Amino acid sequence: MSRARTALLLAALLLAGPTLAGCSGSAPAGSAPPSPGPMVGVTPLGDPVLGATDLVRRLTDEDLVGQVLMPYAYGDDANQVSAGSAAGNQKLGGVDTPAQLVTKYRLGGLILVSSSADDPTATTNPTTNVSSATQVAKLTSGLQSAAGQLPARVPLLIGTDQEYGVVTRIKSGLTQLPSAMAFGAAGKPQLTQAAWAAAGADLAAIGVNVDFAPDADVLGPAGNAAIGSRSYGQQPDAVSAQVTAAVRGLASAGVAATLKHFPGHGHTSTDSHTDLPVLTQSQSALNSGDLPPFAAGIAAGAQLVMSGHLDVRSIDPGVPASFSSKVLVDLLRRQMGFRGVVVSDALNMAPAQKWPPAEAARRALLAGNDLLLMPPDLPAVSAGLLAALRSGELPRARLVEAVTRILTLKLTLAAGPRPSALSSVGSQERQATAAAAAAAAVTVLRGSCTRALVTSPVTITTSNGRDTQRAWLTDALRAQGVTVVDKGGSEIRLVGYGDTTADLSSGAAVTVAMDTPNILAKTSSPVRVATYSSTQVAMQALAAVLAGKAKPAGRSPVDVPGLPRSAC
Repeated sequence: MSRARTALLLAALLLAGPTLAGCSGSAPAGSAPPSPGPMVGVTPLGDPVLGATDLVRRLTDEDLVGQVLMPYAYGDDANQVSAGSAAGNQKLGGVDTPAQLVTKYRLGGLILVSSSADDPTATTNPTTNVSSATQVAKLTSGLQSAAGQLPARVPLLIGTDQEYGVVTRIKSGLTQLPSAMAFGAAGKPQLTQAAWAAAGADLAAIGVNVDFAPDADVLGPAGNAAIGSRSYGQQPDAVSAQVTAAVRGLASAGVAATLKHFPGHGHTSTDSHTDLPVLTQSQSALNSGDLPPFAAGIAAGAQLVMSGHLDVRSIDPGVPASFSSKVLVDLLRRQMGFRGVVVSDALNMAPAQKWPPAEAARRALLAGNDLLLMPPDLPAVSAGLLAALRSGELPRARLVEAVTRILTLKLTLAAGPRPSALSSVGSQERQATAAAAAAAAVTVLRGSCTRALVTSPVTITTSNGRDTQRAWLTDALRAQGVTVVDKGGSEIRLVGYGDTTADLSSGAAVTVAMDTPNILAKTSSPVRVATYSSTQVAMQALAAVLAGKAKPAGRSPVDVPGLPRSAC
């Protein structure tokens, strides 16, 4: 795209609304902010890189700092919140509402969060502001309206951790895919791409334009409890194929995919939410075992990479990768050629909190992160970055580089596919892709592959908190002609995320792993099945296999001691 055409685009945008503030500094004290015009990037005509480069020159220092911040907020509406949410926002940023947070700090993005007991990442999410598709759509619309009032007039990046499986922020009303490990078990990248395209279309329709997924971590032989079924498996080539498919599926719906947790969290034994995991692999082992899915995702067009709070001993010992220019600049950018946005993992996680919030934010930017996720103490971070910019501790060129990448992403997304109508969210067609993936994943690790695995009557047992899955499986088995009774039947035992060997003491006829299949090595059940997920369609697919109405086509993407990848 020619420079002249980009100049015409920007001229047209400026004519549509008032001019932006000058190249640096603040608006005069007490002056009213410019009245909003059409948001930049709604109908882009030029090259996003050139457009972003030209636009960034007219941003104030405050706008530059705001663009690199992506906090969370309290409240399920942009403008009307409960007293408790208002108190949370006051503590977070000295405002009452999410919209005021966007306006006060001139934010470049906002992350939508939720907290639940069965989520391994919940410790960093102090609130929940998502409940349904309709609610999220109203929230994101209000947030974008607030962004439209800012001098920069560029849309927000609105992201969430919609990995599916145990890390799923929005569970009501949207198409619910199985976990990454289920896709790995199915082993059909074309099916993966179609399913992620369906999920991406749902996200786009409710105003989410960045998904912090897919997980590109390759699990090591010992596994990792913090990653588990969030990974597609243990084989780098197979994981690479799945990551490629997920990235392409999201992109086809106009949603930016994020590869995480760079350079790989799967060969660690520690949870980076609470401590700094150590990667002891040699550089050669890292290159062959951890980096291939990231390289594949970058080649597929992933627009973001999330830096992990990981101590990569072979590259920069003792320094978290999220704060290491050797990892983020030398490796990710120079060696692997990534040109998109690097987003830090949450800065309210323990490894990032070894420094005061403003210092951590400055260090993260200097290391090569472009977007700072969930910074604690937003007033201190904003003020600290602004002071560092003006003192030279944060070089202007580094901040401009980061903001240019962020604006390029925004303009690229604005030029992409138009979101479908809200009424299309969770449509039968999209749900069918999720059902197909769940069915292809069901794996029999011990038991028959040619006949029914249960005979009537059966009794379904679970650990506490899984009544919903028991009810779904009960209905699905009855639909397949299997008699289900409350007591006295052959026991089908459902185990899921966080369950322990104590849950296997009943001697069930069938044990079903609804998360990682490793627990199946610790049961004596004659029939052992893995679904890797606990969604309704996963329970329906399981019922068909148990009743002998469908063949189990899945193959475990991880080793289970004493068991084959598949008995079929």
